[in-house]
Amino acid sequence: MRYPRDLAGHGPNPPHANWPGGANVAVQFVLNYEEGGENNILHGDDASEAFLADVVGAAPWPGARHWNIESMYEYGARAGFWRLHKLFTQAELPLTVYGVATALMRAPQQVQAMLDADWEIASHGYKWVEHKDMERQDEADQIAQAVRLHTVATGSRPLGWYTGRCSVNTVDLVSEQGGFAYISDTYDDDLPYWRVHNAKPQLIIPYTLANNDMRFVTASGFANGEEFFQALKDSFDCLYREGEEGSPKMMSIGLHCRLVGQPGRFEGLRRFVDYIGGFDKVWVARRVDIARHWADHHPYQPPRLAPSQMDAESFMATFGGVFEHSPFIAQRAWEAELGPANDSPLGIHFALRNQFRMASDDERLGVLNAHPDLAGKLAAARRLTADSTSEQASAGLDALTDGERATFTDLNTRYVEKFGFPFIIAVRDNTKASILEAFKNRLENDRDTEFATACAQVERIAQLRIEALFAD
Repeated sequence: MRYPRDLAGHGPNPPHANWPGGANVAVQFVLNYEEGGENNILHGDDASEAFLADVVGAAPWPGARHWNIESMYEYGARAGFWRLHKLFTQAELPLTVYGVATALMRAPQQVQAMLDADWEIASHGYKWVEHKDMERQDEADQIAQAVRLHTVATGSRPLGWYTGRCSVNTVDLVSEQGGFAYISDTYDDDLPYWRVHNAKPQLIIPYTLANNDMRFVTASGFANGEEFFQALKDSFDCLYREGEEGSPKMMSIGLHCRLVGQPGRFEGLRRFVDYIGGFDKVWVARRVDIARHWADHHPYQPPRLAPSQMDAESFMATFGGVFEHSPFIAQRAWEAELGPANDSPLGIHFALRNQFRMASDDERLGVLNAHPDLAGKLAAARRLTADSTSEQASAGLDALTDGERATFTDLNTRYVEKFGFPFIIAVRDNTKASILEAFKNRLENDRDTEFATACAQVERIAQLRIEALFAD
């Protein structure tokens, strides 16, 4: 069983973005241009649009036009767009347009204004419609059609993609289409990252529905421009501070012509533009500029090992010996749920360790008994596994004096007689002296305490072995 979702991401130590000029945050404004591409029977759709408009509780009208919602979308094209165009061109701030292909084909003036301003025009799909129930091939055909019409309308193919009302297949299909510097149909991070599909890496630049004016027309959203400004300011302040602390991030801001283009809402956006102008280390960029920067500074690096992608044979050959002479642990891990979160030393140790912990007491006792005595007969006969040989040598247990060997033999004998399994310790964490000290101290434990202690040491040995595999 393979779990496709990546719940690990960059982890606690994300890569340093190295934004131009040492910026603490990259701010990225997106203007969604959807007007003329929404659901409408004039466009061949089955019903009217009902999404992201100032009609509370709107529902699609099958086979009919919704004059009020059409008019609200038209406001975005006729008035809201030009208000936003003036703000960003006067402030000389770049932005990215998410352009619906059929909307762009109905917007000659707006498209020319976008091109004249040197705005990036990314694809926002063929039509501004829902894709969740669309057949895979139908969606693939619409992606190709969107690229074709986008190229016709703007003069060049899109380098960025965002469907928005997407399906579970969208990101895979756009990756398969190829030619995109980035895809933004995710909301899962504050930094770009690489996603592999069909053995090919695709850059993902996550988007946002939090710093997004769509919340003017959704439940628990913004009531006015001041609330929008405050939400944007708080997000910016947090990310700017994190950048000052050495972890620069990216801030996406989603805008719609018919929403924040309304005068009262617009004032909140204008205040935010003025606010960030008071900070020195801010990089306001187009999305494609962020994509190019990331590809230059953080190119895709294939993982040293990707356990969740291994077949059974490869997995067992790599991890079957991590728990001493106990391949059933690795076998159970491979048969259980593995995903991207397990494709790291910590992640795969977590999966293996959990199988060890879920084993019965007798099975775990068997794992303990599979370990050799320290400096015992197997070592003397050179019959240890390669890992055990290396580990014992790291603490000098392969070069004991006669007196030291006699001490170890005595301790081993007493320990096994008392507990019924050999003394186990993560040798690489210790010296010969500390091992002897632990040996003597742990002989004073009761059996339950020592069983738990030995199991913890088995897990630690496995962890060190896994780390060595990833380091090779």
